[in-house]
Amino acid sequence: MSIDFTAMYASHDAFRRDLERLAQAVAEGRAHTPGVRAGWANFTRQLHIHHTAEDAELWPRVRERLTGRPRDLALLDDMEAEHARIDPLLASVDTALTDRAPELPDLVKALTATLDDHLGHEEDSALPLMQDVLTAADWGAFTGRMRETQGLRGASVFVPWIVDGAGPADRERFFGSLPAPVRVLNRLFWEGSYRRKGLWAGVQDAF
Repeated sequence: MSIDFTAMYASHDAFRRDLERLAQAVAEGRAHTPGVRAGWANFTRQLHIHHTAEDAELWPRVRERLTGRPRDLALLDDMEAEHARIDPLLASVDTALTDRAPELPDLVKALTATLDDHLGHEEDSALPLMQDVLTAADWGAFTGRMRETQGLRGASVFVPWIVDGAGPADRERFFGSLPAPVRVLNRLFWEGSYRRKGLWAGVQDAF
């Protein structure tokens, strides 16, 4: 059974989008406004949940199926090492935002380049490997870990965050991968609540 990576690709796109917004805010001298700080806080939370679930539920399951495949095992080592390189950059950007440090633009550039390299590496190499060796149950365990960590309150932010600023085709593709009740909740309650939070306000209009 083929694994549907729609939500994975959509999450990656949302991470890239948020770092573009942060870079824009830094360039315009608005990195310390409440909306930008709220957007950054949500970005770091979403990335932490995403990477923690990968480290706990995804990579170990892939590794179990790669006995006798040293090249593929090395790829998993790369994934974990890339996660480890991202964490200190997140902390450095967070500190620079708080301190209004002059090195903030360079730190944002470094974080953007490092995360983008990792996401591209995962999309080009790790996702095809997962498609080859994982079962639908394996993938369900990973997505279940994500849902458990987010909870209903977290989902009410995660779902509209994914499509914040996305075009009609991308929105349709993402919502098509979700259960109908989630789509209804998002339409009736979540998008409006998310919009009122004002994440990245002044950088780019949501939706």
